[in-house]
Amino acid sequence: MTYPAEQERLLVEAGQALARRDPQSALRLLDQADQFGKTHNATLNRAVALRLMGDYHASLHVLDEALDMRPYDFMALLAKGAMLEKINQTKAAVEVYRNALQIAPPRASCPPGVVSQMDYASNLIDRHAKALAEFMKDRIAPLKTDLGEASRDRFEEGLEIYAGLKQPPKQQPLLLNYPRLPVIPFYDRTLFPWLAQLEEATPVIQAELATLLETAFDEFSPYIAYPKGAPVNQWGELNHSRKWSSLFLWKDGRRQDEVCARAPQTAALLESLPMADQDGFAPTAMFSALQPKTHIPPHTGSSNVRLLTHLPLILPGPARFRVGNTVREWEMGRAWVFDDTIEHEAWNEADAMRVILIFDVWNPYLDDGEKRLITEMMKAQREFTGG
Repeated sequence: MTYPAEQERLLVEAGQALARRDPQSALRLLDQADQFGKTHNATLNRAVALRLMGDYHASLHVLDEALDMRPYDFMALLAKGAMLEKINQTKAAVEVYRNALQIAPPRASCPPGVVSQMDYASNLIDRHAKALAEFMKDRIAPLKTDLGEASRDRFEEGLEIYAGLKQPPKQQPLLLNYPRLPVIPFYDRTLFPWLAQLEEATPVIQAELATLLETAFDEFSPYIAYPKGAPVNQWGELNHSRKWSSLFLWKDGRRQDEVCARAPQTAALLESLPMADQDGFAPTAMFSALQPKTHIPPHTGSSNVRLLTHLPLILPGPARFRVGNTVREWEMGRAWVFDDTIEHEAWNEADAMRVILIFDVWNPYLDDGEKRLITEMMKAQREFTGG
């Protein structure tokens, strides 16, 4: 913005007065400059001068004037949060800081002092969220409830989301985000009555896996295999690495006959289960091996029209799995079904290899007609794009 020459001179001198921490002189110069018309920058400088004088209420009032001119001014919001803290309105400051950080510029473009303010604001927001969560938990504790385990877990997650400690899980599929499907990290077992049959077969599957590990472990290939030059993002450590490897029984809808022939009972069991069936896309079924002290970083799957099933087969020690806000430990003989379009990650913290069976099943909230149409839709898209 271009100002009249005299106003420009007065504003520059006011800035120099603030730099030498002379707020009285700065205010006199700003009063003169305002005779030419109020400006946003001059209003911000007036707020700085009042803050230096210790008049925090007046500074806050002036910052509101600046925000009335530019409601999305990041620095004005940061300053307002600081002034609210000065007058002991910390809870109000938290909300202002939260709004400021939502519109913050990239950290790399901010001077160190502003980055420090951003970090302070973020830490204050976190402390406030933790205090709020504890307050609500204490208030609720005396209430007697009959909540089952699943309902209790959901309520506790809801409380932490409400307090601002966690973000609600969301589906982020890489390929197809089909509408009106629920966002559920781990699905209720009652939707999959065949899980008991799968779990009972654990010893049979383990025996066939043991033979494969002895005779065909070299055929387990790196699960992450980006071509040279492709952006690997979070997969740099695991790209083309046998730290995370797999042996497929089905891959993109195609039965891997040679592998299935060496694990016939496992293959027969999978064929008896309601795996997702999409020509050219699904099912996929594999043994997934994770080496000791290895972390699979956060990622999401391709489509929410199908879910993934995990059955642990080798658990040498601590092994965790997170989907959204929920972290679980694998238990031998206990399978689960989860939505892999919600961000998830895994850790093998043991000193030996962990192996699980993974395969995909249809989302239970789809009817058979939709399944057929979704498959044809995906095939049409692939044909159109030449994929």
